[in-house]
Amino acid sequence: MFRKLPADLRPTEESPGLRVKGRTRYTRSQGDYLCGGCGAEDHANGDNDVKALVDDYTDHHGPAHRNGGRS
Repeated sequence: MFRKLPADLRPTEESPGLRVKGRTRYTRSQGDYLCGGCGAEDHANGDNDVKALVDDYTDHHGPAHRNGGRS
C-alpha cells in the first residue's frame, strides 16, 4: 500500500532538501529549498527562476556540502 504524502511538501529543518512543482495550465512552476548543511533557504516561481534555484541548490548547497563543494 502507498503511504499518503503530506499536503505541504515544503522542506523543513527536520526534512531539508529541494522541492520542485511543475507548472499546470493554471499555475506557474514553483520551487523551494532548505539546505541541511548551512541552513540557507530560497523560493522561486516560474520556469527560468526555478531552474536557477535548482542550479544554485545543486552547486552551492545540499549535494555540494556532501561532496566538498562550495558553500
